Amino acid sequence: MDNDIEQLETDALDEFWMQRALELARQAGAAGEVPVGAVVVRDEQAIGEGWNQPIGNHDPSAHAEMRALRDAAQRSGNYRLPGTTLYVTLEPCVMCTGAIIHARVDRVVFGARDPKTGAAGSVFDILNSDKHNHRVEIRGEVLAGECGRLLTEFFQTRREARKKD
Repeated sequence: MDNDIEQLETDALDEFWMQRALELARQAGAAGEVPVGAVVVRDEQAIGEGWNQPIGNHDPSAHAEMRALRDAAQRSGNYRLPGTTLYVTLEPCVMCTGAIIHARVDRVVFGARDPKTGAAGSVFDILNSDKHNHRVEIRGEVLAGECGRLLTEFFQTRREARKKD
C-alpha cells in the first residue's frame, strides 16, 4: 500500500514538473526554436531551467537539457548535480545524455520519445549502458501526448510556411 501511495506521489510530481518543462518549451517555440524545455529539480525545488536556443545563440550545444544543466550547475556552484531529476519534454540526444552522466544526475524524466535521435532507449540506450560508472534512472512518456503535439504542431507550421514561400 505504501509503495502505491509513493508511486502516486511520484507520478504527480513528475507531471507537475513536466508541465513547467512544457511552459519552457512554449517559450522556445515562440522564439522560433524547436519547442523543447527542461527543468532540473532537487528536493522538490527547480534549480535550473532551459529551453532550446541553438538557432538564436548560434550554438549547436544549446539544447534545453544543456541549458538547464548549466543553469543548475551555476546556481549550485558545482558541475556535479547529485540528487537531481532532469525533466525534459523530448527524449535526450547523445550529446545531452553524455552531459547528464557527467553531471551525475540521478533521474531523467522525459515526455515524447525521439524516434530519430533519442538516446534514452529509443534509438540509443546511453543512459542504461553498463560502460559508465554512473547509473541514471529513466522514466519516459510523461505527458507524452502533450509534449508530442507541441512538436508536431511546430513542425507542421514550419512546413506550411515554407509552402507559402
